[in-house]
Amino acid sequence: MSDQGERHATTESHETGRSQLQPDDATGGDILVEVMREAGVEVAFGVVSIHNQPLVEAIDRELRFVPVRHEASAVNAADGYARATGGIGVAITSTGTGAGNAAGSMLEALTAESRVLHVTGNINVDLIGEGKGAYHEVPRQLAMLQAVSAHAIRIQTARQARAVLTEAVDLLSTPPFAPVSVDWPIDLQYTADPDAQNKVVEREPRLRPAARRDLERAAATMRQAKRPLIWAGGGARRVGRPLADLAEAWGAGVLTGANGRGSIPEDHPLCIGNFAADEALEGLLEDADCLLTIGSHLRANETRTFGLPLPAEHIQIDLDADAIGRNFPVTVGLRGEASVTVPALLDELGSTSPDADWAGRVAEAAAAARRAHRKDIGAYAAICDAMRKRLPRRSPIVRDVTVPGSSWGNRLLPVYDPTDNLYAAGGGIGQGLGMAIGAACARPDAPVLAIIGDGGLAVHLGELAVLGAGRPHVIVALFNDGGYGVLRNLQDAQDSPPRGVDLHTPDFGLLAESMGVRHKAVSDPDAFDKALKKAVKRGGPTLIEIDVPALRPRPRAFVPPVTVP
Repeated sequence: MSDQGERHATTESHETGRSQLQPDDATGGDILVEVMREAGVEVAFGVVSIHNQPLVEAIDRELRFVPVRHEASAVNAADGYARATGGIGVAITSTGTGAGNAAGSMLEALTAESRVLHVTGNINVDLIGEGKGAYHEVPRQLAMLQAVSAHAIRIQTARQARAVLTEAVDLLSTPPFAPVSVDWPIDLQYTADPDAQNKVVEREPRLRPAARRDLERAAATMRQAKRPLIWAGGGARRVGRPLADLAEAWGAGVLTGANGRGSIPEDHPLCIGNFAADEALEGLLEDADCLLTIGSHLRANETRTFGLPLPAEHIQIDLDADAIGRNFPVTVGLRGEASVTVPALLDELGSTSPDADWAGRVAEAAAAARRAHRKDIGAYAAICDAMRKRLPRRSPIVRDVTVPGSSWGNRLLPVYDPTDNLYAAGGGIGQGLGMAIGAACARPDAPVLAIIGDGGLAVHLGELAVLGAGRPHVIVALFNDGGYGVLRNLQDAQDSPPRGVDLHTPDFGLLAESMGVRHKAVSDPDAFDKALKKAVKRGGPTLIEIDVPALRPRPRAFVPPVTVP
């Protein structure tokens, strides 16, 4: 066959001979496959490009490659996969614009402390930094990746590929967890020989408990408490059963931040949930005499801008020494990884004697907060009930930034395990559909529910094609209010005219049909319940569109806790 016959179109404006792109031997892609297998990762998400083709081809041949339509969604999907498994998710992007497209979603993974491995291509290694105008060249790609990742590493030689990828996995496996980027020049992707790699030093991840003397001081303080509380943040997600054991042994009610939801099942009698800032909790917080904070920085949005009346006796567990006492003073600081520090603290605690009525007061306050919230959300309360009734107990629940997700979805809709709790921790709109795709690939045993607004879905409409092609069991609850409802409510509260919040939206029924996704439009909770029941039973992707303005009784306007000077 002639070279002309071997040519094919690329993403460039010219053509490149196939013989220039496809080697006969194994490539760096095969090394990446080996590393993924060793890390227990079976799926990668990405957009194929001339600057990552060897990686995509090897993954697609040996494991599973899910071709999303935008690099930001690739990272969101990898993020969803990581959260839903508790393991590592892998995203593959191209150099330059492709890597830049992923940056916002990397910030989401960074905020959520998610274990995302982002592997991006680059131009030939000898051209990096030369400014010669190579296609897809970007002046400071590694610096950009360092800004949005906990660690960013460049593969400098063909023999270094496995060592760098292994280092990335080691970093992802060592708390505190956070995303890692690997910058891999395209020529080194092709020339990295799996049989000619530098020696890799195997390292076991170390889980560091708090110091013994600090555990003893904390336990002594806790034994004096009569009305204790625990605040479980994102750092508590991997503690597991010992967290509930500690709450029971100490007689403590358990508050959670949004990122700590599910760290104790939300039907546990001592679980209060994500309601610390609610008025119904004021009396309980004022009367509590000791607080144990686990892996939470007690951020402004969860503490009424640091104004909650938290107990003076405060014990805080965190891996980050600088986080201890940053926002609220502490009596005892425990620097250590929560999954080993909490069991050690439980062993040290011994007998306690909380007030006899404290557990009852905890349950009453939690119930009062939920009743008050249900009263505020009108017809959403019945929709929330339908979701919990129809979904299996261990269905992953994804909440994009939208009124239902950010208000009652983040608090009232029960979550029973931290790997089922997926939401936009960084506050970026439009990331929910990608997360749901990743969660569905990770957990094909159960339907994944994605709560998304029409504004958020419009950010990545192309990912509906991924649902149509792959047929994952993703149920999108699309709350359509014709724009950015949260910001519309904020402008209304400020007596400002609507600016930039009312959007033209497509006919989602026609759009879903064109993508091969089932669609059902509903305008009341009963119709939603019926549609959800069918979608759960049927399998595959379904888009249930809720006409928000038609809902009755109307919910109270949700206004975000934003301070305007």
